[in-house]
Amino acid sequence: MNHFNISALALALGLAFSTSPMAAGISKDEYSAGKAKIAAAYKVDKSACTPLAGNPKDICVAEAKGKEKVAKAELEDSYKMTRKTLYQARVAKGEANYAVANEKCDDMAGNAKDVCVKEAKAAEATVKADAKMQMKASTARATANEKSTEARVEANSKTADAVKDATATKLTADYKVAKEKCDDLAGNAKDVCVKEAKTRFGK
Repeated sequence: MNHFNISALALALGLAFSTSPMAAGISKDEYSAGKAKIAAAYKVDKSACTPLAGNPKDICVAEAKGKEKVAKAELEDSYKMTRKTLYQARVAKGEANYAVANEKCDDMAGNAKDVCVKEAKAAEATVKADAKMQMKASTARATANEKSTEARVEANSKTADAVKDATATKLTADYKVAKEKCDDLAGNAKDVCVKEAKTRFGK
């Protein structure tokens, strides 16, 4: 699991600050056509799962549903182009990836499965934390641009808080993964593993 990356964060915030929602996106006709296209694609993807059975089928269905969910969210963002729809599109990707990853974990057993599930949840938590941070930072900056210097200072403070919250969320998720891996050990080795995990993630 990759840990918090400051340079990646700086890039993300830079993009969030340098862009703002546009007044309008695709036309209503394009939006309607897009919905129909997504619905048709979902039927095709889901029908491809019919010959399968067991967990492979569950994975296939999860992938089909995830693809549809992300496509709908991205279409909505293309149509409305707001900070909220952009946030929802990012979250949709995280949730879709988690659903598929979680199904794939069912092919495992014991601690390997537990670790797999924790990693899937950590990945989802990271995506959601980033999406939330970017939306808060972008909103704060946009508000500040319309107001005084004092408002800009407040916006910077809110941005810092958003970064702090995102960092804490990611570290907690990564700590749970590291701790879960320790469960495959026993005795002193497990104690050392847990201690190292707590030290590493400041728990």
